[in-house]
Amino acid sequence: MLVGSSVRRVAIIGGVRIPFARAHGAYADSSNESMLTAAFRGVVDRFKLGGVRLGDVAAGAVIKHTRDYNLTRECLLSAGLDPQTPGVDLQRACGTSLEAAILIGNKIALGQIDSGLAGGTDSISDAPIVYPRSYQQLLLRSYRGRSAWQRIAPFFSLRPRHFRPILPAVVEPRTGLSMGQSTELMAKRWHISREEQDQLAYESHMKATAAWREGFYNDLVVDYSGLKVDNNIRQDTSLEKLAKLRPTFDPKGGTLTAGNSTPLTDGSSAVLLASEEWAAKRNLPVLAYLTFGKAWAVDFASGNEGLLMAPAHAVPAMLRDAGLTLQDFDYYEIHEAFAAQVLCTLKAWESPEYCRDVLGLAAPLGSIDRSKLNVKGGSIAIGHPFAATGTRIVSSLAKILAGDPNARRGLISACTAGGMGVTAILER
Repeated sequence: MLVGSSVRRVAIIGGVRIPFARAHGAYADSSNESMLTAAFRGVVDRFKLGGVRLGDVAAGAVIKHTRDYNLTRECLLSAGLDPQTPGVDLQRACGTSLEAAILIGNKIALGQIDSGLAGGTDSISDAPIVYPRSYQQLLLRSYRGRSAWQRIAPFFSLRPRHFRPILPAVVEPRTGLSMGQSTELMAKRWHISREEQDQLAYESHMKATAAWREGFYNDLVVDYSGLKVDNNIRQDTSLEKLAKLRPTFDPKGGTLTAGNSTPLTDGSSAVLLASEEWAAKRNLPVLAYLTFGKAWAVDFASGNEGLLMAPAHAVPAMLRDAGLTLQDFDYYEIHEAFAAQVLCTLKAWESPEYCRDVLGLAAPLGSIDRSKLNVKGGSIAIGHPFAATGTRIVSSLAKILAGDPNARRGLISACTAGGMGVTAILER
C-alpha cells in the first residue's frame, strides 16, 4: 500500500551547500562525487546525523560520467550516514534537486519514510569527454572478436577523425539551439529590453553581496577545496559595466550577455526533510514546510512556446491546487537561468491575452512585488550548477521564512532544459 493512514506535513529542517564556483576554476580537480559528498557531510555534521539511517536519499547530476551510475548511494556512504540508508539517482535537468525534494517530500507525506535527504551536484570542469560513435563501434567490434585477427582487423579502419572529441554543449536536440539562443527568441517575442535584463542582473549581484556581508549564508555554506564564498558574485559591478558587455548568443541583434546570463558553475547542495515527529524526537527546529509541488512541460519544438516558459504554466496549475493567488506570497524565488527568462515569465503572468489564450485562465495572474523577488541573490550572481540549484533555493527560502515572523509562504519556480519546469510552495 503506497498511502499511509494520513497525509503528514513535510518539514524542512535545513540545508547545506558548498560555495558555488565558476567552471574551470576553484573546483577544476573536483568530481561530482566529491562535491555532493561534501554537501551531504555538511548536513550530517550540522544536524548530528552520523550513523543515522534516513528513510531515503534522492539526488542527481545533469552532466554525469558513466562511473557515477550510483552517484547518490556512493556519496551518502562517504558522508557518515548509516550504510543501510538507501539512495536513488534522478535527473530533471535544472530542476533535478527540486524534483528530488518533492520526491522525498511525497514519501514523507505518505508515511513511507520519516526522514530523507535531497540534493544535487554538477561539474562543468569535470565533464565527460566523448569520442565519435564510429570510434566506439570500432572498439566494440574489436572487443567482440573471437580470434586475434578479428580483434585486430577493426583498427585498420582507424582514422584521425576518430580522435576528435565531441564536447558537451547545452543544445536542444530537437531544435539545435543552445539555451541562450532559445532565450534570445523569447526575449524578442516578449519585447524584453537589454536595460531590463541588466537591471535584474545588477540587483542579483547586489542582493547576494548584501546577504553574504550580513552573514545570511554562514550556516548554509561549508568551506570546500579552499573556497569559502561563491566566487561569481560581482560586488563591484554596475549598470555601466554591464552595459558594455557584448551580446553572447546573437552578436548582431541580441540582448543576452555574459553579465545577464547565468555563468557555467560547479557546486553541490542538499537539504534535510522530515516528518514533524522525527524532527521533534531529535530536537531539530522546523524552518518551514514543503506543501505543494508541480512539474510541467511545453511544446517548444514547434515554436509555439518558448523553451523556458514551462514555469509560466506550472505556477498557475500549482496555485489552483493550493487555492492561492500569485500575490499570496511573501517571497518569490525564480531561478535566474537568464534575466530574460525571469522577465518573460513575469510578463506572461501579467498578460491578459497569454493567460486567456495559452494558460486558459479567466484573468491574468497579475504582477508580483519585485522587492520580494530573489531577496538574497539569484542564480546570475550565485551561480548555477545545474542539478544543485533547486535545493540551494529550498534551503535559503526556508531560512528566509523562518527568520521573518510576518511571512507566511514563498514560491519557487525553476525552468529546465527540454521545455520543462518545476515549481514548489514553502510555508512557514
